[in-house]
Amino acid sequence: MRIESTDHLDHPFADVAAWHRRPGALVRLTPPGLATIDRPAEGGLDVGRRVSVHLGPGMLPTGRPRWTLRHAALAEHDDALRFEDRQVTGPFRLWHHVHELRGDGSGTTVRDTIEAEAPGGGRVADAALADQVRRTLTFRTEQLRDDLDLHARYADAPRLTVAIAGASGLIGTQLAALLETGGHRVRRMVRGREAGEGEISWDPQRGVLDPADLEGVDAVVNLAGRSIATRMTPEAKQEILSSRVSSSELISRTIAGMSDGPRVLVQASAIGYYGAQRPGELLTEGDLGGDDVLAQVCRAWESSTRRAAEAGVRTVHLRTGIVLSDGGGALLPQLPLFLLGLGGRLAPPDAVSSWITLDDMVRSYAHALLTADLAGPVNAVAPHPATARELASTLGRVLHRPAVVPVPAAGPALLLGREGARELVRADQRVSDATLRDSGFEAAYPELEGALRHVLRR
Repeated sequence: MRIESTDHLDHPFADVAAWHRRPGALVRLTPPGLATIDRPAEGGLDVGRRVSVHLGPGMLPTGRPRWTLRHAALAEHDDALRFEDRQVTGPFRLWHHVHELRGDGSGTTVRDTIEAEAPGGGRVADAALADQVRRTLTFRTEQLRDDLDLHARYADAPRLTVAIAGASGLIGTQLAALLETGGHRVRRMVRGREAGEGEISWDPQRGVLDPADLEGVDAVVNLAGRSIATRMTPEAKQEILSSRVSSSELISRTIAGMSDGPRVLVQASAIGYYGAQRPGELLTEGDLGGDDVLAQVCRAWESSTRRAAEAGVRTVHLRTGIVLSDGGGALLPQLPLFLLGLGGRLAPPDAVSSWITLDDMVRSYAHALLTADLAGPVNAVAPHPATARELASTLGRVLHRPAVVPVPAAGPALLLGREGARELVRADQRVSDATLRDSGFEAAYPELEGALRHVLRR
């Protein structure tokens, strides 16, 4: 079967072509739930280059087969670029993808032509594959347009060298790719092995970070920390806290002690700072924090960067909302139930969730890095929070499934413990995005339904 797609971008051909040549382009064009790129730091369009990915359930319903593609041809002119990908090994009977970019006077025309045959063949399988491919091409166009819009807004800002701790996580992988497609240099901070090219080796548990490895680095982003999606045992609470504080204290005191080190530190935090249960309030960065487990973690997490701030390093704490993605976070575990027609709200109907898409989350990190007058705590949430009732009904509408079966409170409590369920699943927090918005940030997905349609390619 043959699938074709043509779109127009209001960006010069030179910018669009440069974006595609840089490392990170494939990561940004691949929905996280669709596939995982094996070597995300690599990039380029060189003929013969092989790209290996592991497919997820978004592309095939069973298993995670490895799929290897090879750049098979390349043609370039003053206002046109054409390159091809062919399957080397993988599940499809046929895969040949031709990408064409052409300057058209008012911007750039992007054309994709794909010849493909599903595993096992047959009309039904091919039709299902064609539907998935068309939805993915729409996602790619939106992603490319939104990223180019962001890069254009900061075209006059200097290109940075950015070290990222936690670069292999859901947010870190996408942030590194976003920065690289904008012409910035990324150095990934790695633990448990020797550093490779473009990497920095460190060990926060042992307090090991060589200041020499941060020479020439303009900014550090710290996303490191154990996942909070776990049962809140005493051991887990301690690990959640220590993994965050040890990493941020090490980075903070290291750069504070450098005479010519990084001048910006963007530190992850979370809206858990305010406490899980704040019904009826509109929470801003000036409000007092809560006293539950995650609030105490966030308070210690933010305080652990004090040495850097006192040394004159511009320090930003991004208080992350509930991140919507098909590749992880709070949304992913709900999808199977909704697809089976058994989905429903997780919290009391009027409990408010302050959410943000994964892509707007990583763009807020880039914005914090490149906005010279932004400092201190900043809520990273979308402009329009949603109640549990609104979240469930909108997700059901997007997936064309009912959303009438509330999840019993005992379910999340069984998995996360009563304390974890209260703070992670049944939270009630209406958080303001005014500081982020007033600093010039423009959310690509401010409304919940549009956000879910982008994230889930519907």
